[in-house]
Amino acid sequence: MPFTPIHLGPGAVFKALGGRHFSFMVFGGTQVLMDIEPLVGILQDKDILHGYTHTLLGALIIGALAGFIGKPISSMVLKWRSIPHYPLTWLASFVGAYVGSFSHIILDAIMHADMSPWWPIASGNPLLGIVSTDYLDLSCLLAGVIGALIIAVRFKTHGRT
Repeated sequence: MPFTPIHLGPGAVFKALGGRHFSFMVFGGTQVLMDIEPLVGILQDKDILHGYTHTLLGALIIGALAGFIGKPISSMVLKWRSIPHYPLTWLASFVGAYVGSFSHIILDAIMHADMSPWWPIASGNPLLGIVSTDYLDLSCLLAGVIGALIIAVRFKTHGRT
């Protein structure tokens, strides 16, 4: 299923670790950008849903795009919603974007046989099935809970994330 929210779990941990140097909003937007190709593939009934965007090269390109558009869009949304936060820097935007795009291909490679994540360096998918999909989903969910708890404590203590 494209646009799976379970990918956000690890992003919460990265936000908890990176604080103001990691944009969770850009990370989330990158997850959506990564899954446009599978969505189009589903709509067109294609056999391969996770093609070029789900490779090292695709993650590099989508990460760059997400980093550039993520900062102005996220800044606007945070201001519009009056959400307290540190100023969103270009560094935080690009860290969120690249962590988002590269973690996405790793997570998807574990569960999708139609991927060749290391292209153009290598073909095939050596990550396929290294853990069960249930274990992967549970790990992402647990990461989200742990990250959210750390962020909540930090927010309560400092008033921003």
